[in-house]
Amino acid sequence: MYIEHLQLKNYRNYKELEIPFDNKVNVILGENAQGKTNVMESIYVLAMAKSHRTSNDKDLIRWDEEYAKIEGRVKKRHGSIPMELVISKKGKKAKCNHIEQQKLSQYIGNMNVVMFAPEDLHLVKGSPQVRRRFIDMEIGQVSPVYLHDIGQYQKILQQRNHYLKLLQLKKQTDMTMLDILTEQFIETAVKIISKRFEFIQLLENWAIPIHKGISRDLETLKIHYKPSVDVSEDQVLSKMVEVFEEKFLKVKTREIERGVTLFGPHRDDLLFHVNNRDVQTFGSQGQQRTTALSLKLAEIELIRSEINEYPILLLDDVLSELDDFRQSHLLNTIQGKVQTFVTTTNVDGIDHQTLKEASTFKVESGWIEKIQ
Repeated sequence: MYIEHLQLKNYRNYKELEIPFDNKVNVILGENAQGKTNVMESIYVLAMAKSHRTSNDKDLIRWDEEYAKIEGRVKKRHGSIPMELVISKKGKKAKCNHIEQQKLSQYIGNMNVVMFAPEDLHLVKGSPQVRRRFIDMEIGQVSPVYLHDIGQYQKILQQRNHYLKLLQLKKQTDMTMLDILTEQFIETAVKIISKRFEFIQLLENWAIPIHKGISRDLETLKIHYKPSVDVSEDQVLSKMVEVFEEKFLKVKTREIERGVTLFGPHRDDLLFHVNNRDVQTFGSQGQQRTTALSLKLAEIELIRSEINEYPILLLDDVLSELDDFRQSHLLNTIQGKVQTFVTTTNVDGIDHQTLKEASTFKVESGWIEKIQ
């Protein structure tokens, strides 16, 4: 899978941009604040219908404009697919193959991307929210059902929190409504948790040998999904439901006092162990970076195993953050297999055949041109 062509209109600092790309490594060179990351972000947004940098879609629209538009043509095994995303103050409209998609969950997954940016190096040591977002975005790319379930879960969580707040403030006293919301909440929560367990198992299967390779066979990585409720991956859904019901019965009074839902997938986390030691707490910076890199490379292989095509890889200013050995390992892994976009201020000091054979683009003040 690769993107053949990208077109932007009123996107960030680009008034208009139209550019073809090769199915190999594409290096985007430029000084800071010239717009190289905006090109990278636009490819991500075209695929995922949301940015990895901001949760406010209005940030993507060029100053003083009404809308932003991203168009791309994606080449897959069975032909080319035109994709289009229009972002306005009213919301988003997505088209795939010229047909408007009624739900974003139907649109996402037509083009698969893996983003690796400096903030992803904080995947291991950052907040649980960063890791939950990582899980949700990656499963969502290969499972529209999961995306739908996450959307439902967020709605029910919002309703339940609102109702708990009303109970806390004594503006409501009806417990039946809380019981109904709790039942709906549990039903969706166990589906999400079950899918996350399955995903983490697959991810770990790919990540273990990759991590061994990067650590020169000195380290073994283990990934553990840690739900906020005491359920396990070998439990059937009905058993998980029972555990949740018991938990919520115990904390009902506390939740009303606090006015918020205390447990569920929105409070879960991932744990990483290298040679049986918690990397988040006891790992060196090098071990944390190796773990993050292993996860990203595993993600590429996992998506390929699920959809039978390699996703597009976006390396946003991350090569300079890796030492020579990890750089080489990353570039060797993708060489000739994955369409890759690399943003950097310069390629001096990165001595690798992959970059020597790359297409190179220069970005300056919201303008981009091919120089090699």
